Amino acid sequence: MSIDTNEIARIVEPSLEAMGYRVVRIALTGVQRATLQIMAERRDEAAMTVEDCADISRSVSALLDVADPIAGAYTLEVSSPGIDRPLVRPEDYDRFAGFEARIELSEPHGGRKRFRGRLLGRVDDQIRLSDETGEIRLPIAAVTRAKLVLTDDLLALAQRKPAQTH
Repeated sequence: MSIDTNEIARIVEPSLEAMGYRVVRIALTGVQRATLQIMAERRDEAAMTVEDCADISRSVSALLDVADPIAGAYTLEVSSPGIDRPLVRPEDYDRFAGFEARIELSEPHGGRKRFRGRLLGRVDDQIRLSDETGEIRLPIAAVTRAKLVLTDDLLALAQRKPAQTH
């Protein structure tokens, strides 16, 4: 089963944006029983609630029922990115500048593939990262996985976000 997650993003992102959410990541896992994972966050930076995930699930289900981009049965899973969230879009590296991150590359850079340090934002198509050796620049195109590291600074940021109640 070959499913284009970019096509799914084109179908669901406009509706979720209008509802006040930002899509963080869309992934399709599993072969026998596919699972479509949609990770989203609130545009107002407030903490995600179970109701938010339910609203997104209803909207995405309706959109995908009409567009039908996935042949066969699948399970829809909607979640928030969590505190130690993945860094997916290039602008995430600017948005979370000052926080610690782990970054893995597809090919070695300076003899290694794994890096951990404080994000300093971006310059052109490179991530600026400060580690024990000083500032390093990593090509965004080579990133296979990147996520924030759970630190006291990150926990403090999360605690400042008010949870919305319905």
